[in-house]
Amino acid sequence: MSTGRAYVHGESLASHDDWCSHLEAMQTSQLPWDLAAILLLLGIAVPWRGAVRVRALLARSALTSTERIAIYGSTIAFQWILSGLTVWRCVARGWSLASLGIALADRRTAIGIGLALASILALVQFAAFRQFGRVAPERRGRLAEIALKLMPQNLIEALPFVALVCTVSVCEEFLYRGFVFAAFQRVFGGSAVAAILGSSILFGIGHFYQGRRGVANTFVLGAIFAGVRFWTGSLAPSILAHLAVDLMAGLGGSRWATSQKQAEAAVASMGGSAPPSNS
Repeated sequence: MSTGRAYVHGESLASHDDWCSHLEAMQTSQLPWDLAAILLLLGIAVPWRGAVRVRALLARSALTSTERIAIYGSTIAFQWILSGLTVWRCVARGWSLASLGIALADRRTAIGIGLALASILALVQFAAFRQFGRVAPERRGRLAEIALKLMPQNLIEALPFVALVCTVSVCEEFLYRGFVFAAFQRVFGGSAVAAILGSSILFGIGHFYQGRRGVANTFVLGAIFAGVRFWTGSLAPSILAHLAVDLMAGLGGSRWATSQKQAEAAVASMGGSAPPSNS
């Protein structure tokens, strides 16, 4: 009888251990309410607000330099506040900084990969701008409208724009390749595929204000960044690459917008219509 009781007791302990493991797995796969709220904010509120704001800006005939700088400043403030809030809640919930990609286990490799990726994407961006300049104005779409309104058009605007690019490179990489990546990985049992796809989809949706082409391009770029984040375990490479892409977009877009406005002003003074750029 004692042997039987010991067997039953051992079986009971094993069942209890299995239940505890199952419960722990369920808790890991579920996001706490505050982190789920941040995920919904990134997936719904941010894209909606961005689309409404850009639509209102594009409806205006022109923006002043002061207004552009104010837009840069408000975006910088929002991104740092949201990133700080996210870090706080993740740490409060016991998420390690390493799980969020805030790590440099192999500094030389991570930075080397980041610089190589930044160089490649900068060249691709440069080639895209050259090709874009050959497209007729009426076929350039929403991104051209945004560039004309929002890209810096003088040195005074360029300085806060560089601060904006640095902010976006750090904060968006943390929010999407850090937090969102880790959230999807936890919910889907450590799946890297789910983390890469989920973070890239939300990153693309977050740029809904750029139109369908902008969302598609951003999704692809996000997938590249997420793949590198998974490979290296660090956000450093994608931050460097993101910085290169946005700087090229800003500088190239600024140059194009300035030359386009000068061409339009010259043609308007002659009473004609602006010819397509061949630059």
